[in-house]
Amino acid sequence: NYENSGSVRSKVQPHSKQERPDNTASLRKVVSGIGRRPLRAEPTWTNSSVSQTPEQNGDRRALSSGRRHTSGSRNADGNTLRQACGRGDLERPNFNIAVPPNGYAWWYIDGINTVADRAISIIGFIGSVFSPWYRWSGRRNPENHVCINVATYGPGGRFTMTDRGKSALRQSEDLFQVGPSSMRWNKDRLIIDVNEISALPMISRVRGQIIVNPMAVTSVELALTNDGAHIWRPFSPTAKITVDLNGKGWQWEGHGYFDSNFGTRALEEDFSYWTWGRYPTKGGSTCFYDATRLDGSELAAGIYFDEAGNADHITLPPKAPLKRSLWTVSRETRADNGYKPTQVKNMLDAPFYSRSAVKTRLDGEETIGVHEALDLVRFRNPFMKPILAVRVPRRRDWTF
Repeated sequence: NYENSGSVRSKVQPHSKQERPDNTASLRKVVSGIGRRPLRAEPTWTNSSVSQTPEQNGDRRALSSGRRHTSGSRNADGNTLRQACGRGDLERPNFNIAVPPNGYAWWYIDGINTVADRAISIIGFIGSVFSPWYRWSGRRNPENHVCINVATYGPGGRFTMTDRGKSALRQSEDLFQVGPSSMRWNKDRLIIDVNEISALPMISRVRGQIIVNPMAVTSVELALTNDGAHIWRPFSPTAKITVDLNGKGWQWEGHGYFDSNFGTRALEEDFSYWTWGRYPTKGGSTCFYDATRLDGSELAAGIYFDEAGNADHITLPPKAPLKRSLWTVSRETRADNGYKPTQVKNMLDAPFYSRSAVKTRLDGEETIGVHEALDLVRFRNPFMKPILAVRVPRRRDWTF
């Protein structure tokens, strides 16, 4: 919109020392200064029209790399992996993105140490999907509802989630900062600096640093809806996490995980229920994404990631029920036929959401990973928002 961008033409004054007829500085400031990448449902180009090459076809081989299962195990409804595209995060996270109205972006990290009985999750939000304040605002400005949510699970566990205004947000390719806390990508690892106040019932300062060292960064993403309005980007399903927070016993190392989700519509506009799980398995990690969409269709994806970041769809084990959460949220995960998964640690329990450490068995291997269940029918209930506001305070103004 050049009409509202000020003067973009160079002033033609050949005798002036300050101005030159070839000076394009003003144009450069207006056009090239836009550094963030827009978050779109899909890229504006298509790669579907690929003609056959004139060379003779080579030997036919399985599309899968053969590490675990054949590519024929993937579902026939199009729930397939593809190369990450459109956000500049093919090889590493890129925090410098612009989220459209009604949209969201989040970067999620978790870590678990079963021996020390400790776990942690961190989520950086633009357009905080679970913030009542974002919903009450009409979801018009995602950048005005940002936060870095930190929750610790175990003895002395705490929960922090403050909805902050646009003045608290700073972005670059390497940095996502919200007020006093930040995530930054440093060469090949993610560093999270935390300085937050926890919510009731344990009001206290949560301060320290978490470092995520990925074994590798994948190059894939999964569209959760056919139109690409919701994307899951698993950056590093297998990682080492180091936690150093204030508080006795909150210095530990464990198995870590790092992914992201992006969307151009609210979750509750497209889904009624989903479960997700990530489990350390031999040579890497296995993840499951199961969802019921509002149009009646279903997502069912199982993916194995090796330690080098390669990904394969796997033959899905059968669904296996878990005991309902304390708020009676329905839960299920995947397990070998006949095996009954169990919760080994309750992590986060809300009227519409459950996060927990779960033990299951996959291909004969028992494993403990992180599992979540999300009931979006409950979340849509308007009575849920005032309850959330108690746990998610709003802080509109911030000065660096």
